[in-house]
Amino acid sequence: MGVKRSLQSGGTTLGFLANFFIVLSSASNYWIRYSGGHSGLWQECNQGVCSNIPCDSRLTVTGGCMVLAAGCGFVGFVMGLRILCNEGYSRGQTTCSVFFISGLLLLIALTVYTVKNAWKDDVFYSWSYFLGWLALPFSILAGFCFLLADMIMQSTDAISGFPVCL
Repeated sequence: MGVKRSLQSGGTTLGFLANFFIVLSSASNYWIRYSGGHSGLWQECNQGVCSNIPCDSRLTVTGGCMVLAAGCGFVGFVMGLRILCNEGYSRGQTTCSVFFISGLLLLIALTVYTVKNAWKDDVFYSWSYFLGWLALPFSILAGFCFLLADMIMQSTDAISGFPVCL
């Protein structure tokens, strides 16, 4: 397995992990903890009783961006698998772009959520929130893996026509 294949495999693995963390983070309701309960993007639990959160524009932006990031992560993962399984399928730059868009959507979602809860004294961020932040570098690194693999492939194609005398 060459460097290009290793980068593509690493990018696909990082993309899978990023998408797993995004879905797990979005689905759970442990984004913040406070005295008497915890809350996520969709539900709030107080004294063991969970209920849906009333409509809030910042939570809607956060939830929407998280869902879009998960969708982009899934598309990037499938594109990465296609690149790994079919050597002729060369969409490294597109796959790279999809993972970077997923990372950008994650950054928007997590920043909006952080700003929403930054000034509350009795609120502590919990594991779901941190899984979202952990998915961000994985998504960006997956994009860089595919970008580097594509650059290697382009440079190999560019020098293949030149005679090399060693």
